[in-house]
Amino acid sequence: MSHINTNIRSFIAISDIISLLNMSSGFLAIISSINHNFELSAILMIIAIIFDSIDGWVARKTNRQDSLGFGKNIDSLSDIVSFGVAPAAFICTCINTTPSILQAIAILAGLMIVICGVLRLARYNVIAGKIDTKDFIGFPIPGISFILATYYLSGLFNPYVTLALSAIVSLLMVSNIRYPKFDNMPLIGISAVLIVLLILPVNIAIYNVNIPAIILLIFCLYYLIINLIKR
Repeated sequence: MSHINTNIRSFIAISDIISLLNMSSGFLAIISSINHNFELSAILMIIAIIFDSIDGWVARKTNRQDSLGFGKNIDSLSDIVSFGVAPAAFICTCINTTPSILQAIAILAGLMIVICGVLRLARYNVIAGKIDTKDFIGFPIPGISFILATYYLSGLFNPYVTLALSAIVSLLMVSNIRYPKFDNMPLIGISAVLIVLLILPVNIAIYNVNIPAIILLIFCLYYLIINLIKR
């Protein structure tokens, strides 16, 4: 049996620190939801997505050697906090501010997000490197946080629509539908600018509708729907 150095410093790389920043943002989003600071929670979920989108890039640029799969596990465990538990907590606390039967439905919807998120990430870890595809199998898990966050920040938030979106996206996460990875650089650039405008303490709105948020929401829903239709 080969000897493995169990010192945590021998496992952690720069990309893992970025993954932990993703997880930390998700944790703070959960705390913000509990404190009913939903706008901050939505922004923190978006910040978590930013960290999640660059950890892999940093790993490649730094030529990360990870034969044991430590980085992959850190990434997945961070994702379930930020894109599983955080959006679930957001839904449960945000919708529960309106006492009704929606409370029970919101809890079930939140649980569904967590379960489907875990299933999706577990499947990804199992099939990674074993199938010949560059596409995502099932809707990417950060998408649920992105949709909920931009929908809330848009100013058009409706609890019924939110619950419906949560159920649909959760099921699509564990579906066998293939979603291509993002490679449209102009669209990525526009989205990056809109995200910065959304995070900054400025209010770009028309008739109380946040313009950057609604455009980003439309982009994400288009990505979700167009690949569903193409199946």
